[in-house]
Amino acid sequence: MPPDNSIPASDATAFAPATTEFAPAATDFAPVAADRLELGEGIRLLDDGWVVLVDILTGRLLTLPTRRDAPLTPLAQLRDPLGAVAPVGRGDGFLAAAGKGLVRLAPDGSLLHAMSLPGLEGPPHRRMNDAVCDRQGRMWAGSMAYDATPGAGALHRVDPDGTVVTVLDGLTVPNGPAFSPDGTTMYLADSALGTVYAHRVDPATGTLSDRRVFFRLAPGTGSPDGMTVDDEGRLWSAIWGAGEIRCHAPDGTLLLTLAVPASQPTSVCLTGSELLVTTARYGMEAPGPLDGAVLSVPCRITAPAAAAAPSCVESHSVNPEAPQRNS
Repeated sequence: MPPDNSIPASDATAFAPATTEFAPAATDFAPVAADRLELGEGIRLLDDGWVVLVDILTGRLLTLPTRRDAPLTPLAQLRDPLGAVAPVGRGDGFLAAAGKGLVRLAPDGSLLHAMSLPGLEGPPHRRMNDAVCDRQGRMWAGSMAYDATPGAGALHRVDPDGTVVTVLDGLTVPNGPAFSPDGTTMYLADSALGTVYAHRVDPATGTLSDRRVFFRLAPGTGSPDGMTVDDEGRLWSAIWGAGEIRCHAPDGTLLLTLAVPASQPTSVCLTGSELLVTTARYGMEAPGPLDGAVLSVPCRITAPAAAAAPSCVESHSVNPEAPQRNS
C-alpha cells in the first residue's frame, strides 16, 4: 500500500525535478575513474567539495581522481569491511562504520581508535554497513549479518557525548539512513524487504516514533540501497538489481526513475553539478563493462554536504534502553 500523503497528491509536482531539464538516459552516464569496485558504497560530498566513497569488502576509503581515466585515490585501507564514513570537523579525519563497530581515522588515513558496538559478537557473523550523521552530530549506523540472516541487523545511534544506543533491531540489511532538511524525518531502507521506512525523529533527543512505509518495491523489482535527500526534501534512492535511481517527493510520490548502465547501483550523491552513483560487481558471474564503476551525469540539483560526526567515541558508554523492534 502507498503511504498516506502528507501533502495533496496534486501538489507533489511542486517537488518534481523538471523532466525536460533533467531526464538523462542510461547512455548519458559516464565513469569518473578507471576502477571497477567490488562493492562501492557510501558516496558523500564533504563541505570542502571533496567526494569520498568506500569499497566495503576491501576496506578501502577512496576519493575521486582529478582525471577520469585515472584510478580512484586511496585515503585509507582497513583490515575489516568499511561500511561508510562521516567527517569529523573540517580536516580532522573521519569516523567510520567498520568491522563490528566504529573506527576513528586521522586525516592521513591512519587508525586512531576503534571500538566495538554491543550485540555484534557471536553467530551469525556480523559487520557494519551503511551509516550517516544528522545535523545534531549523531552518527546512525546499521549492522547486518554477512549472510543477510533475516532479523540479525540493527540500527545504532552514537550521540555527541559518545553514548551508543541500539535504536532498532530485527532488521536484515539496513541502508541509509537519510534525513529530511528540517531533521524531523528519518528514512531507512531494509533492502532485504524492498522497503524504505519513514520515522518521525525528535531532533533534540534522536528519539524515533511513528514509523510508516515510505515506499515498497514489488518482489523481483529490485531493492532500495543507499539514499540521499536533496535541498527540496526529495529522497533519491539507488535500486540494487534494477539498474535504477528513483526520486520520491516527501509524501512518497514517485517523481522520476532514471536508468543506470549498471545493474547494481548502491548509493547516490548530488553535488550541484552532477549526480554521482556508486555500483557493485559483487555476486555477478559476468559483470558488464560499467558494473562496479562510479558513474556521473550532469545535474544541477543540490543536497547538503555530509554532516559532521561526533569526535568523542574514545570515551563512550552503552545505553541499556531496549531497542524498538522492526516488526
